[in-house]
Amino acid sequence: MEAIKSTDSEIFELIRREEIRQCDKIRLIASENYVSTAVLQATGTVLTNKYSEGYAGKRYYEGQQIIDKIECLAIDRAQKLFGAEHVNVQPYSGSPANVAVYLAFLKPGDTILGMALPHGGHLTHGAGVSISGKYFNAVSYELNRETGLIDYEAIREQAFSCRPKMIIAGHSAYPRLLDFERFRAIADECGALLLVDMAHFAGLVAGGAHPSPIPFADVVTTTTHKSLRGPRGAMILCKEQHAAAIDKAVFPGMQGGPHNHTTAAMAVAFKEADSQEFREYAHQVVENGRTLAEIMKRKGFNLITGGTDNHLLLVDLTSKGIGGKPAARALDQAGIVVNYNAIPFDPRKPGNPSGIRLGTAAVTSRGFKEKEMIRVGEWIDAVISDPENEGLHAEIAQDVASYCRAYPPPGITL
Repeated sequence: MEAIKSTDSEIFELIRREEIRQCDKIRLIASENYVSTAVLQATGTVLTNKYSEGYAGKRYYEGQQIIDKIECLAIDRAQKLFGAEHVNVQPYSGSPANVAVYLAFLKPGDTILGMALPHGGHLTHGAGVSISGKYFNAVSYELNRETGLIDYEAIREQAFSCRPKMIIAGHSAYPRLLDFERFRAIADECGALLLVDMAHFAGLVAGGAHPSPIPFADVVTTTTHKSLRGPRGAMILCKEQHAAAIDKAVFPGMQGGPHNHTTAAMAVAFKEADSQEFREYAHQVVENGRTLAEIMKRKGFNLITGGTDNHLLLVDLTSKGIGGKPAARALDQAGIVVNYNAIPFDPRKPGNPSGIRLGTAAVTSRGFKEKEMIRVGEWIDAVISDPENEGLHAEIAQDVASYCRAYPPPGITL
């Protein structure tokens, strides 16, 4: 980073401090990860200099000979990795990708049926504050109050009641597998399209540690970061019959030229994901989640659904007598980074909900396994058991930093 250092010392110093933070803290944000040096380098290439409106072979700017090859390579690798008939790698991020799908198939006022935001859904699945909730008649399904699980029969009844044009499966805070075949059957029964948002678990699908929605969904969207360990971008995977509608919705419907440096980094990440090392990583992410869930339960924490099948845990802190926000802040002081999160039927306000969300993708990329996850659970318990003890938090933070140095993260060299 010598050029940054000489040109803008302030930004250089801030980036350097972020590098140190990412090295010295245990990052349990479920949507975060570490990318490889190769992915990082691809995002910082001269490809950022190029404008490429349109698609390969059909651009509105000249000089696309190299860009077309890069985009086609990213598409080919994604198709192979996920077994998709058609892939669009141009969406800038997950939310624009979802909105592009709506643009392709819906009109304002059409009914959509998605998981409620407080129950683990995403803003773009119909939340009232999102464009998806403002432009469409958004109906939300909730989790079963007793089990904390998806109630497929209740969803079926809702679907027949509201007759949605599109059903949305996917989540940002649901720790269990989704039954894509059940969703497909419900969609077929009520004549709806099925969109699956696999942004959180795409890496687990690629690594064979999670069922794939591709055979069941009309359209699948995903970010390319999170568990997939790629750059901050997104893609849309769909049946060939929907290819033209999706491509037209992305460009010119939603955006202009793609970010070519991101496309190249996607291609690198897809190649990395098509490997035995990545498959082992994906399965370890799930095992680490289960191990962390078990130690948390032994320490008296209440886990929504009682555990996890994927990379994330949702913890109800009500029995611990602390809200999610002060708990997350205390953990951050102790070197453990989580986010506060609403739980199903949460009686508290969103600004300080009852829960915290934990994810195992980033620590698994550092090489954490079951033994390390037990240690993490013990630290979390120590902090939550004494949330006002700043001296203890500082002491744990030092222990965490020392512990982390034995597990250098990919892509960062201090």
